[in-house]
Formats: sequence, structure tokens, C-alpha cells
Amino acid sequence: MKQRVAIVGAGVSGLTCGIVVAECGYRSAIFAQDIGQRTTSGAAGAIWFPYDAEPVDKVIAWALETYQALVDLSRDSQTGVSMLELRSFSRTGEIPIPDWATPLGARPLSPSVLSSEYASPARTEASLTICPSVFKSGFTLNVPLMDTTIYLDYLAKRFVAAGGSIHGNMRFERLEDVGREFDLVINCSGIGAKTLVADVDLEPHRGQVAIVPKIDNLSCAIVCDDAPLMYVIPRTNDCVFGGTNEVSGNCAVDPTSTSRMVAECSRVLNIDKPRVLDEPVGLRPFRKSGVRLDRGRLRDGRTVLHNYGHGGSGFTLSWGCANKVFQLAQNVR
Repeated sequence: MKQRVAIVGAGVSGLTCGIVVAECGYRSAIFAQDIGQRTTSGAAGAIWFPYDAEPVDKVIAWALETYQALVDLSRDSQTGVSMLELRSFSRTGEIPIPDWATPLGARPLSPSVLSSEYASPARTEASLTICPSVFKSGFTLNVPLMDTTIYLDYLAKRFVAAGGSIHGNMRFERLEDVGREFDLVINCSGIGAKTLVADVDLEPHRGQVAIVPKIDNLSCAIVCDDAPLMYVIPRTNDCVFGGTNEVSGNCAVDPTSTSRMVAECSRVLNIDKPRVLDEPVGLRPFRKSGVRLDRGRLRDGRTVLHNYGHGGSGFTLSWGCANKVFQLAQNVR
């Protein structure tokens, strides 16, 4: 008989792990204090790109596995996953194309493209043009985009359809507090692992974004890691302006950060500042010693599979890491 599995954490990692084990016949339940849009995943820009996670060799392998899974999901419009052109820029000099990106079709942007139009070819309205002289170089790559307002609900419904259950408003002081009816515990608690398993290597990388109305003639995502960090991600019904990445556990909205993000993104897009619809804040679970994906044992003898510390790459690593968790689960006796 299949084991009963408890997943702690209802962000993208917990939901994806839940789907993988539940669809393979494990009796599964997710427990979390926050679910849905209230999770850190709900505040993410959620565009596929390895960012702020270690170690590089494992991260890239998991990311590429996830890329293929998301490409498959993008063929179903109900998932909230779509393929989008990502343009990555540098303000300061020549930006290198990562080795892993070239096989996926990444290519340099020509100097003339650095001030090119961002309108969809199908539209006839006035084009959106990047502000001249903002960037020195860039490259382009088609990647999956997960609209969190749709994708997280899709994952939750898929998990429940596979026989899983989701329990919110649940807070554990330690993993041993998970009910003894569960034989196996999967720890996808994100930054919560800092206290839940006393992981001193975890540090919160605070991310704040501004949600603004849909920019109809914006047809690609724009990202620049040079200070100040900025990114513009068009979604189905709105647009994400970002962002921040600072070591801080403060989840309160910082109006100064919002003003800076909106001003910089508007400057790059060469548009008037849009109104702000929402200002989500999340804590990226960065782990200085790298993503933790391994097997351990609780003090009560049960097996625990850890899957946390993905930094800014939770969505990007989700399916690759979930498949690895499933491999570990199959070897549990």
C-alpha cells in the first residue's frame, strides 16, 4: 500500500511536489499557514530563469528539466503558462549569454534593437519604444512565463483532482508536529525552514513588486540585473514591475521601493507612470550552502525529504526538484 505523505508548504514547490506524488498514487496532503496568492510564490514575477540560487551545476540541471515541463504546460491555455520573449539587458557593458541558454535559442540583441519597438506584430496601435541610451547590450530568449494568478490555482486544482487535500492556517513548530498518520514528510517550507528545522544557512531575500494595469502593446519581458534591479513582466490581465532583492525579513510594503520601481520601469518603457494596483512582498528563501534536496530522519523515526532554499528560482526549479523528491520517496522503506 502506498505511503501517506504530508507536504509542508503550499508555494510552488509544495504544490508541484504534491502533484508528482499524488498522481503516482501516494495519499497526499499539503499543510501550510498561507495558501494561494498569500504565499511567497504569489508575489513572484514567475518567469523562467535561473536566479539567486546555488549550486550552479544542480540548479541548471533542475531548471532545464523544469523548462521542458513548462513548455508542455504552455500548450494548454488553462494552466496560466505561456511562452514569452525575455530580453535581458545590461546598463554597464557587454552582457554574456549563459552557456545553458544558447541551446535554447538565446542570441545577442543588435545595437539597433536596444531601442526597438516592443509592440506585438499583430497590433496596429502606436508602438512602445524603449527609452534611448538606457542599455548597452542584451540578449533574447523565449522562456515560459507562469501567471501566478492562474498557475497557482491550476496547480492546486490538479493536486486535489489527484486525490490530495490542502489545509491552510496550519503552523508547525517542528516537523514532528505533523500527524503520525503520515509516514513520510516532504519539507517545502521555504524561508520557514529557517525556524522549522533551524537552518542557519537560510536567509530571506526580500522581493517587492508593483502590479500595474495591463500594457496592451508590450510583447516581451524586460529584465536588467544591474543596479537598480528592474524587470517588466506582462501577464494576461496586468503587468509586474519590479523589483527588489535585499537581505531582509521585513514583509511590510515599502512605498519608496514602489515609487522607485514604477519610475524606473516607466522610464525604460518611455511611458507615463501607471497607477499601482497592488504591492506584493515575498521573502525568497536563499540558502548560502545551496538548495537543500535530500533525505533525513525526524526524531520520531519518520523519513523527511527536504526541498527548500531555491532563492529566486522556485518556479524555475519546481518540476526538476519535484521529480528528484519523487525519486527519493520511492526509496523510502
